[in-house]
Amino acid sequence: MVRVTRTVGQQEEELSGGLRVGFYRHSCPAAESIVNSVGCDGSILIENGPQSERNAFGHQGVGGFEVIQQAKLRLEATCPGTVSCADIVALAARDAVSLANGPKYEVPTGRRDGHVSNLSLAGDMPDVGDPIELLKSKFSSRGLSNRDLVLLSAAHTIGTTACFFMMDRLYNFFPGGGSDPSIQPGFLPELRARCPKNGDVNTRIPIDEGSEQIFDKQILQNIRHGFAVLQSDAKLNDDPVTRGVMDSYIGFLAPIFGRSFEADFVQAIVKMGQIGVRTGSSGEIRRVCSSFN
Repeated sequence: MVRVTRTVGQQEEELSGGLRVGFYRHSCPAAESIVNSVGCDGSILIENGPQSERNAFGHQGVGGFEVIQQAKLRLEATCPGTVSCADIVALAARDAVSLANGPKYEVPTGRRDGHVSNLSLAGDMPDVGDPIELLKSKFSSRGLSNRDLVLLSAAHTIGTTACFFMMDRLYNFFPGGGSDPSIQPGFLPELRARCPKNGDVNTRIPIDEGSEQIFDKQILQNIRHGFAVLQSDAKLNDDPVTRGVMDSYIGFLAPIFGRSFEADFVQAIVKMGQIGVRTGSSGEIRRVCSSFN
């Protein structure tokens, strides 16, 4: 259940579980501006040896830890023990979307940090090699719809990926070798040039070909026409439901559907940010994001 409260001159939205827009309005008024100037659960930030979630297979390409740590340092100097790492992650994601000419939206805050960061938890996360039915199942198990799957995959409109995640798709998609046949034939040589077979797997390439620095729905066009970079994005074409969702934003009948890609994306990412959160007295406020207190 969602409970909405409004105050005179300000909008304050309180969601079940204790999250609300403006949670730090009194305890740390500068919190959001500090995160913005440096430019979920924060468990992926924890370094506790080889069993850490951030060291899981599939998380090698997750970046931005340094930005989160820098924001935390500044927040601890201003409002010690107040702003969680989980909220910093949510706010930083919001700011990244805005900086890329994406929608500006309010982030409900009030999360606390978890006490567990385990490599095995990464198995619950979507993986670049997952078939479409598994992707749909993983999202559904968290209360996310097929539309949410498409919209949150479209967050790949900004950012890069490492060649590490491309090697099987480009060179070993079938037993004995070969490339993913869903890749547009003219695009394959370009991808292979950027990620050569014996090259540096840490080399980074844009995920949204031709529009990697702008938040827009071009990535859905790329996916539909065989220009998806990530295999998991390409899989959205394998299912009639997810294809239909993409077409509701980019197809020739899209104006009839009347859906707003940006508005629906905001709804999906805010919804995702409410999954499994700790609030109130649960969890902790970490002093350093990469370690438990």
